[in-house]
Amino acid sequence: MLENWISHLSNEWLVCENNHQFLPIVEKLYLQLIEFKQNEKIPNILLVERQPVSFIAGLIAAIAAKCPIFICNPDWQYQEWQQVFDLVKPDIIWGEEISEKQNTITHKISVQEKFYLSDSQFSPIMIPTGGSSGEIKFAIHTWETLTASSQGFQKYFQIPQVNSICVLPLHHVSGLMQLIRSFTSNGRLVILPFRELENDQLKKYQRYNIDHSKFFTSLVPTQLQRLIQKSDSSRWLSQFKTVLLGGAPAWDELLSKARYYNIPLALTYGMTETASQVATLKPEDFLKGKLGCGQVLPHAKVYIYNNKKYKLKSNKIGKLNIDAQSLFLGYYPHIRNKSESLKVDDLGLLDEENYLYVMGRDSDKIITGGENVYPLEVESAIRQTEMVSDICVIGVADKIWGEAVTAIYVPKSTDITSSELKSQLTIKISKFKIPKYWIPVSSLGRNSQGKINRQKLHEIARNKLSLNLTKSQNPKS
Repeated sequence: MLENWISHLSNEWLVCENNHQFLPIVEKLYLQLIEFKQNEKIPNILLVERQPVSFIAGLIAAIAAKCPIFICNPDWQYQEWQQVFDLVKPDIIWGEEISEKQNTITHKISVQEKFYLSDSQFSPIMIPTGGSSGEIKFAIHTWETLTASSQGFQKYFQIPQVNSICVLPLHHVSGLMQLIRSFTSNGRLVILPFRELENDQLKKYQRYNIDHSKFFTSLVPTQLQRLIQKSDSSRWLSQFKTVLLGGAPAWDELLSKARYYNIPLALTYGMTETASQVATLKPEDFLKGKLGCGQVLPHAKVYIYNNKKYKLKSNKIGKLNIDAQSLFLGYYPHIRNKSESLKVDDLGLLDEENYLYVMGRDSDKIITGGENVYPLEVESAIRQTEMVSDICVIGVADKIWGEAVTAIYVPKSTDITSSELKSQLTIKISKFKIPKYWIPVSSLGRNSQGKINRQKLHEIARNKLSLNLTKSQNPKS
């Protein structure tokens, strides 16, 4: 079985430090699992590896041995690990980082009920989602759902092989799918940690003789922002076949700079539950000035529904529903109804050419004085002032307005005031959309994918606004 998995791989498939250790590690782990299964146990495996070679070897060994594997983020802290152990009750843990945490957490290791998926010839691959909101969940995928996503990607871009330079963590779906695409298409996978990219350590990769025009890479907006500030990095990105951009909404100023440097961006829409993207804007469309998330990939279908659950026609905004061969099977240990499409919280529309435009989350929508305000629109207007380096717009409870539009922002200079920002917005957006409250911070605390913990920002806003109210009522305090 294992030989079938690795026989098609060339010696140049995996390009990274210590790549010569890949085969010995995967063989060792595979034999460990086969021995474990001889005792009539199907082990639950936690994969907690920072090192790419060990991560990939562990994943391949588990799939080949048909054992459930739970991909974990090594940076999780005590509370998050407690959730994981309570949910999974692991039999095997691969990864050194967790050893100290494991000793401090009480959990029961026992023979697990065998977690079968009747319509899959492989055991499940659990990909983490959540965490930033406080609750960790594992989306249940299989080799079939992951390869369906990969095949849809290949058909959409009309390429026989997918070569990828991965700068994202492999435990995130956007990093993991770069591994799956290259593995299943017999392409090449180059692992380039983002910190090395930021520290201008590209020279050591020149010995691998990489033709960037044949490679994809994938970034989140905050990474693109950091790289585009350096001329060398901008030129490097412009050499790629395609630079996939997802994980969080990008802003107009950033996209304009990318076009200026002729970076072949492909804006994407997808999530862990869909095994990465289900819609992508091709670079040629992006460089011509087109916006949105592009067309829907061949393995997926996207529908737009209104609140009354009626399917909407083109150019009508509603909630997104997704059908795809790459859809997850549920959140461990619960299996979802496969006959139902995935209903997501995002609002968007499809135009006549099946191009998808996402407006933001319905739950993030702010209703102030009876008017609907979408944070993405306000954030985009604020970024256009070029007076902030980061911004998030939320709604806070207000006795008069229901919700008050509130901007939490990172000013580019300490001299910048909220009055200056507000004055810049008066000609850009309607008065009711201009934030009532402005809260400057040093950082929004984005995670490695550029996503924001909105719950944390709501807490910051409540504390800050409550403090200001107290001071105004007690000026001598």
